[in-house]
Amino acid sequence: MSATYPAYPAEPRPRAAPPGTRVTGTRLHPVSEEPSPAALTPRVRARGAMLGLAVGDALGAPAENLKPSQIRERWGRIEGFVSESPAGTDDTEYAVFSGLLLADHGSALSVEHVEAAWHQWIADLDEGPFRGAGFSERGTLENLRRGLAAPISAQHRHSWSDGLAMRAAPFGVFAAGRPAEAARLVAIDGTVSHDGEGIFGGRAVAAGVAAGMVAEGPEAVVQAALSVIPEDSWTSRSLQRAVSVARRARVAPGANRLSVERAVRTSVVIGGYPWTDLAPEAVGLAFGAFTAAGGDFADAVLTAVNMGRDADTTAAVAGALAGALRGERAIPADWAAAIGPVRGSCLPSMAGRHILNVADRLLPDDERAAS
Repeated sequence: MSATYPAYPAEPRPRAAPPGTRVTGTRLHPVSEEPSPAALTPRVRARGAMLGLAVGDALGAPAENLKPSQIRERWGRIEGFVSESPAGTDDTEYAVFSGLLLADHGSALSVEHVEAAWHQWIADLDEGPFRGAGFSERGTLENLRRGLAAPISAQHRHSWSDGLAMRAAPFGVFAAGRPAEAARLVAIDGTVSHDGEGIFGGRAVAAGVAAGMVAEGPEAVVQAALSVIPEDSWTSRSLQRAVSVARRARVAPGANRLSVERAVRTSVVIGGYPWTDLAPEAVGLAFGAFTAAGGDFADAVLTAVNMGRDADTTAAVAGALAGALRGERAIPADWAAAIGPVRGSCLPSMAGRHILNVADRLLPDDERAAS
């Protein structure tokens, strides 16, 4: 499958990119020469997955909770950062939190470890009010502060949210090539905050990233995600619909980016439902964007962003999948350069930590030594 969109008849012919750059829509981005997937090292893929998450999060943040028509009215089509000071949201900060926790405990991670970390680094601190935290995180914090323990701490009205999916990428990086292990570990993390479809969303993303860390094409990523969730689950049905529609829409006569985005969005979004953080919806949109782009990083995250809804999370997930598959050098250099240490806007305890340092800590000792 091609790694870029086909030349759509409905769009103008793209301008030629000078050496060392790429064109995304109407914008020119400097990039490094991309090696073939088979030549990518584990470290390059790990950094691609984690940096891809942060880039997607920062790109999508301004479009969060917007409709595509509202995005077009404000910016036309988003082709890059539209804020003067782009930064990640709670998605990146919680991914840093979970990544550090996983780096400390590895495959021995337990629910008790996760619950203790939530208390130490989040719930028992005076800082707040955890600006930008999702409803699932707020519900979990309220329960933990009331003295409830896991899994009862996950019994709140938003246990089905995409709050676990948004922080699932580190588990795929750690368990590279082992989707089932990635899914097992992320479910342990999610037991404190999520249940049911919320857990399934996290498992799908973690397994997809784990497969992407060793795969040569996007099909293996999709199949890995589906392999770790119940076939009759809402998440599975949403993911399968989005991927199927994306495959057809991108090669349909007269297809263009707008038609592809509309088709994928329509396949999974529940019209009129006010909350945009449904795990089955967000995971479906992210995998749909990733599939529509053929695994290409920039096209995947921009497709996710321009579909709106929970755009920071869908773009973060799409970015993690594509970053694992294509590696750090597939991320446009100007986008990568804009990502600094997290600011701690949501989790003050995470302030000053960089997503790439977390990526390196998730690697096996021999890979860290070789890098």
